Amino acid sequence: MTARPLNVPGIAYGGDYNPEQWPEEVWAEDMRLMAEAGVTMVSVNIFSWALLEPSEGEYDFSRLDRILDMLYAHGIAADLATPTAAPPAWFFGRHPEALPLDKDGRRLSYGSRQTFCPSSPAYREAALRMVGELARRYSGHPAVVMWHVHNEYACHNAECYCDTSAEAFRTWLRDRYDSLDALNHAWGTTFWSQWYYDWDQILPPRATGAVPNPTHQLDWRRFCSDALLSLYEAERAVLGAAAPETPATTNFMVMYNFDALDYWRWAPQLDIVSNDHYLQSADPESQIDIALSGDLVRSLAGGPWLLMEHSTGAVNWQPVNRAKTAGELRRNALGHVARGADGIAYFQWRAAKAGAEQWHSAMLPHAGTDSQIWRDVVQLGADLRALAEVRGSTTPAEVAVVWDWNARWAMELPSQPSGELHFQDLVRAWYEPLWRAGIAVDFVRPDADLSPYRLVLVPSLYLVDDEGAANLTSFAEQGGTLAVGFHSGMVDANCHVRLGGYPGAFRDALGVRTDELFPLLPGETVGLSGGGTGVLWSERVRLAGAEAVTSYTDGPLTGVPAVTRNSHGTGAAWYVATQPDPDTLAGLLARICAEAGVAPVRTAPEGVEVAVRRGTQADYLFLINHGGADAEIPVPPSGAVELLTGKPVAGSVTVPAGGVAVVREPRGE
Repeated sequence: MTARPLNVPGIAYGGDYNPEQWPEEVWAEDMRLMAEAGVTMVSVNIFSWALLEPSEGEYDFSRLDRILDMLYAHGIAADLATPTAAPPAWFFGRHPEALPLDKDGRRLSYGSRQTFCPSSPAYREAALRMVGELARRYSGHPAVVMWHVHNEYACHNAECYCDTSAEAFRTWLRDRYDSLDALNHAWGTTFWSQWYYDWDQILPPRATGAVPNPTHQLDWRRFCSDALLSLYEAERAVLGAAAPETPATTNFMVMYNFDALDYWRWAPQLDIVSNDHYLQSADPESQIDIALSGDLVRSLAGGPWLLMEHSTGAVNWQPVNRAKTAGELRRNALGHVARGADGIAYFQWRAAKAGAEQWHSAMLPHAGTDSQIWRDVVQLGADLRALAEVRGSTTPAEVAVVWDWNARWAMELPSQPSGELHFQDLVRAWYEPLWRAGIAVDFVRPDADLSPYRLVLVPSLYLVDDEGAANLTSFAEQGGTLAVGFHSGMVDANCHVRLGGYPGAFRDALGVRTDELFPLLPGETVGLSGGGTGVLWSERVRLAGAEAVTSYTDGPLTGVPAVTRNSHGTGAAWYVATQPDPDTLAGLLARICAEAGVAPVRTAPEGVEVAVRRGTQADYLFLINHGGADAEIPVPPSGAVELLTGKPVAGSVTVPAGGVAVVREPRGE
């Protein structure tokens, strides 16, 4: 899309602002405290549909007029949302058929948010009517610097199984396959007498007595992602017609365990890519998930992006919602900036006293300004002002990690060789040693341009189409280093097994052939030569040109290769046929990186996260100390400045335990 930059100076800072939840006498205090905290942009109107349109066709924008005028008067930019994530009660009274149907045939009720069928014509009509009114009224308002389309698409209604969705699914399938013969072939419907003779016979994969057809389920996931994307595109078109220069975004959810949407398809439709990210309380090293998520969002954006939501402290929707520890708010926020975020925002500005999210933390907590969270929020505002020059800088990387939503969906369908495989866990296992070593990473699609990279890692790619497989193997053939994890390349784009031996699409490039899989039981391990162990998976690998690097030392596959290396063209292709323990995997990846000529961006003590953003005239070295002791890191002796303190750096910088340093390192011409 045509670039439409965000007209907010420096690193944008703020959060979701919901003044409609409070009496107007509170608003003046909000403005004063936002100035104290250094807030520069807030998202408004996200859930205000019922207030803006109290009955069908009757609009009241008086409150929103005052809010936007007030923000502009106080120098705070507005990311103005379309309120379409929460239709009002009157809409469902008039259109009960727009409520979603779950897989078991139960009609869900309104009373929360996103309780609509994505394929409902009534919802689309009402939503676009509201968006049109909003766009016409505020397209020229000086406070509005960005449109915030909807909110967290698919968070609660990724799938609807009603008859309207069924008809929309059939339309999508006609566009994809042209003919029933092509669909029957793609779905393999000769199995279990599933052959379709009429389009109307095709239903969503509703609850049934046994396992549904895997390609049917995969196409359903693709359709559901596209159905919601079409709603985004429709709203974006209305906004673009009214205000062609104003950028639009919608907040992705690239975080653990959310996989409803294929963001590779979504990202090109956004003017500015933004993301919501929340920590998992049960994750003892959630900083790794922050880094992984940030690198993935930056890769989707092709550069800097915005963090639209995260939390100052506890959330309210996990089994146990823990507060953040001392310094964690700052480390989390600057960790996102280190990975390319040009804006930091929270849900929400003022903690709610009523409603479903009343126990979700906020920038201004229930305790008010006499609180640690508030002091941390004010400190972060000062930090972001000090980092203003970092805005727009990029992140160079020599390593690419392949990430594909189609492969994730397909591998996590039922009736796999192992139900213990989880895509994001497999990717994180490979990502973590790189993070610890300070090696910069991009994420890529299987068919991406791989020429900027020395090393491409494929931790998990169960499904890959012919184009993606050829692209990856060609990378090695032309001199790159490729490393592929187990159970990859197994099926094609239609979820059909690639015959002739595993790992299917990568068999020839890897120089191996597997004839049988031996997945491991929970808690079961296999020994590996060199002293390590493997979990989750093993397989009977036969060398077909490759050399064995590591072998199994016990169990039914004793002596069989577990890790192999093959010279392919002028490059190398590695295969990892098990999940090595963390230390063994780290050692293996260090060896592969060294062979590929990949080095850390900077050497740092254990526990110190290192990342670099590259500006036009300087590099910005982010040092985030997650450890319990101060750490000293060498830096070039000439002209370096630690931006958070403004102090010159001579030879090294000391990062306190739990602290952060950001060093500007001038680059020579």
